[in-house]
Amino acid sequence: MFERFTKSARGVVKGAVVQAQQAGADSVTEEHMLLALLGQDGTRSSVALTSLGVAGQREAVARSLADVRRLGGMSKADQEALAGIGIDVTEIVSKVEETHGQGALQSGRGARRGLRTGHRPFTPQAKAVLEKSLRVALGRGDRQIGDEHLLLALTVQPGAVADVLTEYGATYGAVEQALSGGSGGSGAAGTG
Repeated sequence: MFERFTKSARGVVKGAVVQAQQAGADSVTEEHMLLALLGQDGTRSSVALTSLGVAGQREAVARSLADVRRLGGMSKADQEALAGIGIDVTEIVSKVEETHGQGALQSGRGARRGLRTGHRPFTPQAKAVLEKSLRVALGRGDRQIGDEHLLLALTVQPGAVADVLTEYGATYGAVEQALSGGSGGSGAAGTG
């Protein structure tokens, strides 16, 4: 599948690994992929993210992702559903952190096996994004997988990243519209 990735898409994947390394994470997540996308310039996804006003919000997006991690990866929809039956997730997290320390519910706190070898595996969710990017590209009639396909896949992969993107107005439909209006078509740009 990676032979179908454009240079910019490969840059996102490599950038995600760098993001994971910088964060001291034991694996590469879809969060790292989003942060890598937000760090790119001159790509189809960066044009779309800029037109949606997300590109300039990298630090705010990173904080939103950290807030979700603090809550054990619980989405806004999960929090709202629990609130509907009288459970205040923020209060529970605060009590757990009082007892076990700040960040006690954060995911990715396992054995740091990748830190010694330098290899960080992709989480199943991150792998699913890569697979979805292929389906998105095929669905759009594109022969290669570009960074824009990775962004579109992130918007539809259930979880924290899609929730955060939605908070910033970057839904699948909005990104697709920004891509078609941003640089004229779905196959040409970002294939370097």
